[in-house]
Amino acid sequence: MDLKFSKVTRKGPITIITLSRPEVYNALHIDAHFELNKVFDDFSADPEQWVAIVTGAGDKAFCAGNDLKWQAAGGKRGWDKGGFAGLTSRFDCDKPIIAAVNGVAMGGGFEIALACDLIIAAENATFALPEPRVGLAALAGGVHRLPRQIGLKRAMGMILTARHVSAKEGLELGFVNEVVPAGEALAAAERWAETICKNSPMSIRASKQAIQRGLDGSLEQAIAEQREYPAVKAMAASQDYIEGPKAFAEKRPPKWLGR
Repeated sequence: MDLKFSKVTRKGPITIITLSRPEVYNALHIDAHFELNKVFDDFSADPEQWVAIVTGAGDKAFCAGNDLKWQAAGGKRGWDKGGFAGLTSRFDCDKPIIAAVNGVAMGGGFEIALACDLIIAAENATFALPEPRVGLAALAGGVHRLPRQIGLKRAMGMILTARHVSAKEGLELGFVNEVVPAGEALAAAERWAETICKNSPMSIRASKQAIQRGLDGSLEQAIAEQREYPAVKAMAASQDYIEGPKAFAEKRPPKWLGR
């Protein structure tokens, strides 16, 4: 696939996806959305790729969100079924996705990060949902994910004021997992990804799916239904399910097959 607005690098089972429109702070337009949707489709379908990292090109921005200049100039808006950046409406990917936020994460950029499973932020990162300042609303998941991740009142405080939040405050609020020095977000995200990859990918996918589906209902319902979740059933039928206990008993590192 010929990529014009993103870059894909693979390091073993880790896929690094870089939003690459640095001239506009990695803001995205319709063509970028469709390209990224295909990138995430490919990652999701590749059995050899276990974890993805999303970051931004350059040292100033993760993603400034919707390309407002493109829109103001009459550019068509829209995205594929995966949503903003091919990610915000993607609910069928059970593989972990990490946001390495290396700078500004505004509007849709913040919504991309919120759609990831972990957020690793450089200390110069800034987060906001400033859509109300330009007559819009954070409808690519922001108004729904942020309250679920940090609580209603805290989310209301951010969304209704459209204020900017530092990486440090993001850590305190609970939507950031780790803050690192400027320029080190990607390296830290790779460290997290490598740690995840020491575990069975089948178990990781089962865990992610069980968490996400379980949050939709009561605790009683989640526990009663979890063994019927597809990823949980796939884990129980996998070679990893046999290899894990065997490696433990033999006091050796497991050799995960991911199937």
